[in-house]
Amino acid sequence: MKEISLADKAGFCFGVKRAVDSALKLKEKYNKPIYTLGPLIHNNDVVSFLKDKEIYSVELEEIEKLSPEDVIIIRSHGVPKDVIEKLKSHKVIIENATCPYVSNIQQKVEKYYKEGYAIIIVGDENHPEVIGINGWCDNTAIISKSGDNLENIPKRVCVVSQTTEKQSNWEKVLNKIIGFAKELIAFNTICSATEVRQKSADEISKEVDAMIIIGGYNSSNTTKLYEICKNNCENTYHVENLQGLPSEILKNQNIKKIGVTAGASTPDWIIKEAIEKMRDEKNVNGEEMELYEQYSRDNVNISVGKILEGEVFKVNEKEAYLTIGTKSEAILPIGEYTKEENVSLKDFLKVGDKIRAKIINRKNTDGLVVLSTIEVERQKLYEDLSRAFENKEVIELQVKEEVKGGLVGSYKGIRVFIPASHIELNRIDNLKAYIGRTIQVQLIEFERQRNGMKIVASRRSILKGEKESKEVETWNNLQEGEVVEGLVRRITNFGAFVEIDGVDGLLHSSEMSWNKVNNPSHLLKVGEKVRVYVLSIDKENKKLSLSMKKLSENPWSNIKEKYPVGNIVLGKVVRFAKFGAFVELEPGIDGLVHISQISKNRVEKPEDVLKAGEEIKAIIIDVNEDEKRVSLSIKALEEI
Repeated sequence: MKEISLADKAGFCFGVKRAVDSALKLKEKYNKPIYTLGPLIHNNDVVSFLKDKEIYSVELEEIEKLSPEDVIIIRSHGVPKDVIEKLKSHKVIIENATCPYVSNIQQKVEKYYKEGYAIIIVGDENHPEVIGINGWCDNTAIISKSGDNLENIPKRVCVVSQTTEKQSNWEKVLNKIIGFAKELIAFNTICSATEVRQKSADEISKEVDAMIIIGGYNSSNTTKLYEICKNNCENTYHVENLQGLPSEILKNQNIKKIGVTAGASTPDWIIKEAIEKMRDEKNVNGEEMELYEQYSRDNVNISVGKILEGEVFKVNEKEAYLTIGTKSEAILPIGEYTKEENVSLKDFLKVGDKIRAKIINRKNTDGLVVLSTIEVERQKLYEDLSRAFENKEVIELQVKEEVKGGLVGSYKGIRVFIPASHIELNRIDNLKAYIGRTIQVQLIEFERQRNGMKIVASRRSILKGEKESKEVETWNNLQEGEVVEGLVRRITNFGAFVEIDGVDGLLHSSEMSWNKVNNPSHLLKVGEKVRVYVLSIDKENKKLSLSMKKLSENPWSNIKEKYPVGNIVLGKVVRFAKFGAFVELEPGIDGLVHISQISKNRVEKPEDVLKAGEEIKAIIIDVNEDEKRVSLSIKALEEI
């Protein structure tokens, strides 16, 4: 019975998958034909698949045919800098799907070329990626495959590599340059995906009787996989898809083990299709061949971020071991299960327990998948917060710290920022006073960014809603003539604003006291509670007038009976005017001693004779209740 093994690393790499996914999303976004500058990837099956989706490949010279509204994708290989400028001049919509690893090389080449370094690229001079990189140093790069063409190497050199180049070629070129260059900067820019695929292919090809390499015939990285495997296994075949599978190796009884790998531009479905084809074939004994394949052996897709269910088969104090799928093993460290300290994982888990966990590492140093239940809970919390954001739900945060511009709160361990302007309805001077408090907020921003989630909350929006509801209730309940308690919120030179159950009312200075009030701040303080009388209510214009003096008896009532003319009275000098001095007889009643009634002698200014706060005796010489006036005379007292 033949055994078929799939290399541990095979198929779509990050950059290629990103380019294909981007193209499909752009087609959905614009809902019209999309164009790629050259084939998006070096795989005819994928290019045909994209064409069926109205994603067409065009060459640079065909750009003239496109209109400014057309969308063109720069493929994963990247392009020279001047090509981007040319696209911009045609005013087409440019979507750059250059692989991030390739973009990194382009940036390095441009930087060091401008600094005076000669650029050497290890790779194929005809490959579109290399052509694109060369365009970022004005097409002056020296391009070498194995170092054979390197002569008269410049003194200052920056060396980079095509992402899909073989490691052995990189080493050959670098070793030759080292002997000549005086100043050398080298960046091994062979893509990590390429490295692991080449290493995996190298290992598996040494253990099998035949190797099948699946991928486009014009794919550089697939060709290199073929070359690597061919060095180890004579029976190595390069096929583009299942139609190219060599039937002879399936019938050859001397071939017991068949290895399979695929280039970075080969999608999973082509790999699976080819393996399924081999699985359905019969060997010479009429028995079905066995398939040892990553995709089916575990029944799970081992990818970072995937949530799956595992069963504990071993647990100790610091970690639990689980089976995932049918045969694969995974490890769950205690730090990824609980944040509690000085505890044993045995206190939480036992053999046979089934748990949901997220993959955070596909393979650690021991070759095990690393799982986390904490990240599952974190994802659930993000989902809860996303729902709260969409539905404008109120959530509770515990305020943890003050930062520049506001506060940081925690929602069950998730960091949430509250801007200072969104904490209260009014400006706050002391943010530290909120640390440790639990507050209710609504989310106003919830966005995934490159460096994590941006979550912003507002307490002000809740307070504003509460205030508006409270105001409506207060306006409906307030009655003219009733006495209520309020809080002094603001003091001006003409009075004070007093909040009555969420509604601000004006307490004019003339209504603060029966005495004349020149400076309201001498009588009231912000934050002070006061009892006030509701003078008038204007619900339509939301105006409320209040009074304090209405709560005390009018001191001018029966004034003539209280202060009969001709009697001597004791009072205190409270203020001066050019024409005399005012003497307080009781709160709310001031009598006037005219300047002519201060002394028998001539008086230039009242304050030359009298002092503020001084107690004096005087005779009441007139009382006018209507005009609220009491006239006094000190001089008349002297004549008695």
